[in-house]
Amino acid sequence: MQSGKAQVGRRHDLQLKLDSLSEIEGIMTAMKNLAFMETRKLIHFLSAQQLAVASIEAAAWDFTSFHGHDGVREVVETCLLIGSERGFCGDFNEKLLQARALLVPGWHIIAVGRRLESKLETETLIGGATVAEEVAPVLTEIADFLAAMQRGLPAGNVLGITALYHETDGIRTRRLLPLPESKPLARKYAHPPLLNLDPPAFYEKLSEHYLYAALHEALYSSLMVENRYRIDHMDNAISQLDKRMTRLKQRYNTLRQEEIIEEIEIIMLSVETLTGVRQAAEEVYERRQNKAK
Repeated sequence: MQSGKAQVGRRHDLQLKLDSLSEIEGIMTAMKNLAFMETRKLIHFLSAQQLAVASIEAAAWDFTSFHGHDGVREVVETCLLIGSERGFCGDFNEKLLQARALLVPGWHIIAVGRRLESKLETETLIGGATVAEEVAPVLTEIADFLAAMQRGLPAGNVLGITALYHETDGIRTRRLLPLPESKPLARKYAHPPLLNLDPPAFYEKLSEHYLYAALHEALYSSLMVENRYRIDHMDNAISQLDKRMTRLKQRYNTLRQEEIIEEIEIIMLSVETLTGVRQAAEEVYERRQNKAK
């Protein structure tokens, strides 16, 4: 009896574990589906933003091929490291930090995404976006901080901003400011572009537009790759969870089979006992009948 009670207790514990793991699997599946939906949405945002950035870059290459970096005397370098705000995305942040080690030492680091806080020593941490709709306020916070840094520089000096972030093909190190120089294979025009502003004023406005558009693209790209990492991470976790649940179900079934076998043995023993009692009663009855004769 004690053995049977112990088996029932173990089977009950296994059932509780299976129920708990089933709930966890449901949560993971929901997270995976949300990440997938987010990637589908970000694909459309990112493609539109890439077209906008390409057109601004074309204008920047045309301008800088004639005027250069107008009025810039010295560049103060800073790096924008775009990580993740949430977890469950595998080695997304670790790969970013490995690429960051290749940068020139001494640059000021601006970390975007609170998951970088424990992995990176920096005084500047900005919360990242978790969905596409949060990209705009995050970008505003980044722009305000960069503007404050720019105001603290001597006149004529500018921030040299390099963004380090995930793209579909891997980690990208992208120069945001100063404006990119003309590409070696870009089309060369015989005459400079016609401007309605003085070159320094035009350069300043174009830099603002380019920074705004390129940051949008970088944040969208990073968030999309983050969600793809999350999908892969959830797939692997769910697969491991399924394997564990399969093992637990096998143990559960084994215990249940042992219980059934034990119950059958008890029934058979009971039958044998009853049969023996019946036979003994019949023998006593026959003896009494014989004596009566």
